[in-house]
Amino acid sequence: FDPRHYLGTHCHGFPKTGPHRLRFLLESVKDLRETLKKKGSTLVVRKGKPEDVVRDLITQLGSVSTVVFHEEVRETL
Repeated sequence: FDPRHYLGTHCHGFPKTGPHRLRFLLESVKDLRETLKKKGSTLVVRKGKPEDVVRDLITQLGSVSTVVFHEEVRETL
């Protein structure tokens, strides 16, 4: 979770992530983790700037050959 997505960001005068959306996101991540566990996998969840968190995870894991990510589409007004 990138803290920059939850601090003072607004879109069309509304908070980008209000309490209801945050609860939905947290419940969705929890459900995904539980589903993956049932299939013998896991989900790594971290809080921080992705550029820092991913670098730290790669360092911790040591043998990472591929990293895949997506970038959020931003509206230009």
